[in-house]
Amino acid sequence: MLSLAAGAPMTVVIGLVPIAETLDSGRSLPSLATSLAYLGTGVGGVLCGLLAGVFGQRAVAILGGVAIFAGLAIASLAEPWSLLLGIGVGVGLFGNGALFPPMLAYVSMWFDRRRGTALALVSSGQSIAGFVWPTIFERTIVAYGWQRTMLVYGIGAAAIIVALAALLLRPPPVPLGGFGSIRSVPGAQVLGMAPNTALALIAAASFLCCVPMAMPAAHLVAFCVDLGIATSRGAVMLSVLLLAAFLSRQFWGWLSDRIGGLWTVLLGGLAQTLGMLGFLATQDEAGLFFAAAAYGLGFAGIIPAYVLAVRELFPAVEVTWRVPALLLCSLSGMAFGAWLAGVIYDAVGFYAAAWWAGIAFNAAQLALVGALLARMRRVVPG
Repeated sequence: MLSLAAGAPMTVVIGLVPIAETLDSGRSLPSLATSLAYLGTGVGGVLCGLLAGVFGQRAVAILGGVAIFAGLAIASLAEPWSLLLGIGVGVGLFGNGALFPPMLAYVSMWFDRRRGTALALVSSGQSIAGFVWPTIFERTIVAYGWQRTMLVYGIGAAAIIVALAALLLRPPPVPLGGFGSIRSVPGAQVLGMAPNTALALIAAASFLCCVPMAMPAAHLVAFCVDLGIATSRGAVMLSVLLLAAFLSRQFWGWLSDRIGGLWTVLLGGLAQTLGMLGFLATQDEAGLFFAAAAYGLGFAGIIPAYVLAVRELFPAVEVTWRVPALLLCSLSGMAFGAWLAGVIYDAVGFYAAAWWAGIAFNAAQLALVGALLARMRRVVPG
């Protein structure tokens, strides 16, 4: 389900150049649509996470499948407003927003041991989408156009998501909290702070690291086109990046079960920074394939590790809103990063400046997570 849901906004990523040409806009407009998909997923995740506590994950997932079809159908009308509305509200707010954040919270309720591994495996649906769909979308967009690609994909994805949700999802062993769970236990502390303060700092760190995380994923194909590399090769490169992310995410999940969520976040952030430097170090096709693979290996475990950290630090009954609230900040960072890279490109005409901006955000994230870990060691010695 998650791999199908994550494929929907990738129609914009792969079709960025032809969409910009059809709508007679700069790359900032389709970049904004991608950003709205991320932001909508975050906002929708909070709302749909609470709805899942009331109506169950099955009903919310079915809503997500229907919304993805509606969103892609509206986007395929090929107007600036329809692209933003369809991708932001349909695909993002009620589509991926009903599937990605609530599903991670749902899965975390089924595991006490190896929770990090389980979260890594489930969240790999996005990486599978990135490996499978770019090459397919590149070919169908060339053959049939981006509008028909969106419409046909929306029909197929929605049908499969709705069927799987109806057949497979059932209530978790631990009851999910609804709207009444939006509160903290009086006097409770997390990392020596009020729980909401601790969550806000963790969420801020997730925002900072997700700004650079979105930049290569949203602009790699367009970056390749600027360098004279064929769109088809750029799509394959994006697939390589996300295949590497899928494979390494299992390692990061295994590691997080042993060292904890926050330590995994720190190591993942460092690896992501090194990966971003790879895109600055080379501009030939072979080098970029290597850089894409290295970047995928580095960033893949960060988001599941943040979710694991929240599950380790906060009561289970609060998961249905704390995990989506965290992911709202994460996805807002991705939204900002995808948009910012497009704006920087439109301003200066090349992507290197965007990569350096992403590295600066990553450095700030590493400093904040390091401070949280230092505080954890003081609160819980050893």
